[in-house]
This record gives sequence, structure tokens and C-alpha cells, in this order.
Amino acid sequence: MGSIFKPKMPALPPVQPLPEPPSAELSPEEEARIQKEQAAIERRRVGRKKTILTGPLGIAETKEEKLKTLLGE
Repeated sequence: MGSIFKPKMPALPPVQPLPEPPSAELSPEEEARIQKEQAAIERRRVGRKKTILTGPLGIAETKEEKLKTLLGE
């Protein structure tokens, strides 16, 4: 009795074909631009690692940094 009151599902639209994949060949200018961007990203990554003063074992201090100073002890 439930099928009497339920509307029938409409037919699904046809599947469209996939678009052509882009060519894998890059011009020399594009390759140079990509290499420049990758180098800049790597420089920023290395720079940020050097600013982190803690490691897995806590604060990374040398013996010279642990010495007391006049102002900060």
C-alpha cells in the first residue's frame, strides 16, 4: 500500500565524459618559477626551525647561556 502514495523516482541524468587531462609538459619559464617558489618555501621552513628554542628534551641551552647575568640572573 505504501507504493501507491510514493512518487516514482525520476531517471538519473546521463554521465558526462571526463575532461581531457592537462599536458604534463612545462615551459622553461614555468619550471624556473616553480623552482624559485620551492626554494623560497624551503628557506622559510629552515628559518622557522632555527627560531624554535625547545626540543623534545626541553629547553635547548648551552652552558654559556645558563650562566647568571647581572640583570636577569
